[in-house]
Amino acid sequence: MTDLSTDYLGLGLRNPLVPSASPLSRHLDSALRLEDAGAAALVMYSLFEEELDAEAAMADRFLVNGHLGHGEADGFLPGHGDFTSGLDRYLEQLRRLKERLEIPVVASLNGVSPSGWVELGKELQQAGADALELNVYHVAADGDQPAETVETRYLGLLTALRQTVSLPIVMKLSPYFSSLPHFVRQLEQAGARGVALFNRFFQPDIDLESLRVENRLTLSRSDEALLRITWIAILHGRTRLTLAATGGVHGPQEAIKLLLAGADVVHMASCLLQHGPQRLTDILRGLERWMMEKEYDSVAQLKGSMSQQHLPDPTVLARANYLHVLDSYSFASGVRC
Repeated sequence: MTDLSTDYLGLGLRNPLVPSASPLSRHLDSALRLEDAGAAALVMYSLFEEELDAEAAMADRFLVNGHLGHGEADGFLPGHGDFTSGLDRYLEQLRRLKERLEIPVVASLNGVSPSGWVELGKELQQAGADALELNVYHVAADGDQPAETVETRYLGLLTALRQTVSLPIVMKLSPYFSSLPHFVRQLEQAGARGVALFNRFFQPDIDLESLRVENRLTLSRSDEALLRITWIAILHGRTRLTLAATGGVHGPQEAIKLLLAGADVVHMASCLLQHGPQRLTDILRGLERWMMEKEYDSVAQLKGSMSQQHLPDPTVLARANYLHVLDSYSFASGVRC
């Protein structure tokens, strides 16, 4: 029988398919359906520090200080006991998931301040999270800010949290670091247990008729897996961190390729939002069927077998193959560049 088990942040999983942060974890029913469909672990939807701060400021304005200057308003304000914060709701959902699910539950934290990361991280650990995903959503748009400052920001947050929280921590990274292997090595030295590659930044569009910026959530496409395949294939064997691939997995083909490149687990969200939890079962069956056809006994045997360190010609992942690919395309298409 094919052994699909893998390791994720020191947690033994029955297979490598893990739903990533999405609205599906907001409801116990959909989370249970994901587990029934074959999910080996679950990453909760992200907890955003700035949303909690805004909510706290609003509560302070209306529940605590709303009567200032208007003494008669006191009788119209709701009691403090009627207010449930976003953090309370998140912690309660985490506890509910831990009570009902048999698979590990990973809390996802998107913070903005070192103190916020630390305090919220402690709360999530006390509520029973099995691991913590740090979603450092930072777009380096300041031309005066050097690359070292961006990396220091990540390392500082990780170090501060590592000193307080004993949970395994996975850093969810963007693909925009100038030397990703070196930075991953720094994260490992700072105490991370894994990296998730890659975060998908919000990318606004422009409406050509109204000439306004449009806020639009775009789900991933299968071709986005190629970037993940490239970097995971480069990183496999160069770090002891768990390598989690996130973005672009819509079928068994992408999941298999990412495992061949060296991913320990494969995250998915867009395909589950589009097709429901059953899609996870389809991908899992497709993975197992392909492994049997190719005579792989286990995911451990499959994993990383086509990473850079195992390729007969490692240049296929490097610049040396770039010109050859371009020339091949031009010749085949009859177009000269």
